[in-house]
Amino acid sequence: IIVDAGTFDWSKDNKYPMLSEPRPEYHGIRMQETFGNFSFAIACRVLGLRDLGPALSPFNAFMILTGIETLPLRMQRHCENAQAIAEWLAAHPAVAAVNYAGLPSDKYNALARKYSPKGAGAVFTFSLKGGYDAGVKLVSKLRLFSHLANIGDTRSLVIHPASTTHSQLDDAAKTRAGAGPDIVRLSIGIEDKEDLMADLDQAMT
Repeated sequence: IIVDAGTFDWSKDNKYPMLSEPRPEYHGIRMQETFGNFSFAIACRVLGLRDLGPALSPFNAFMILTGIETLPLRMQRHCENAQAIAEWLAAHPAVAAVNYAGLPSDKYNALARKYSPKGAGAVFTFSLKGGYDAGVKLVSKLRLFSHLANIGDTRSLVIHPASTTHSQLDDAAKTRAGAGPDIVRLSIGIEDKEDLMADLDQAMT
């Protein structure tokens, strides 16, 4: 998604020739002069369309529109689940720490309440007292969480960065990147939170 307020004067200097100078492929029109406040949005569409061609099929557009209709409901569930699971993990005997802005003890909690008053999102990390081996074991024993590197799915996802995405780094570099040997990253989905907590619990015992 590209969001443009339409208030910037693209012709005030020579930094944006694509918008302020004549376009030879469109009979010499100047985008800013012809389309005014909408020149950037128009350029993004027509120049890319000409050079790259259309890419979105009608069915994909339909799926995106359908998904957007329920996005607020899903995000509410994502955030509620993540908050509950983060709080539960913070009290778990196998967990050393939880890094989630929704927790009052987190250093970013004040910012989260200011900028994300409806919830601190669905992705967070936590560290295990058992270190590297405990992280590998946790991922291998989980049944409901999918072992994937991506985030933001409606399904809950888990990854142990030290043994996967960040395995090429030494321990010091992993720690600096927030992916130390004891760190596990969760992307909490919209499943029943009690099921997710039960799955995490059996994997940590």
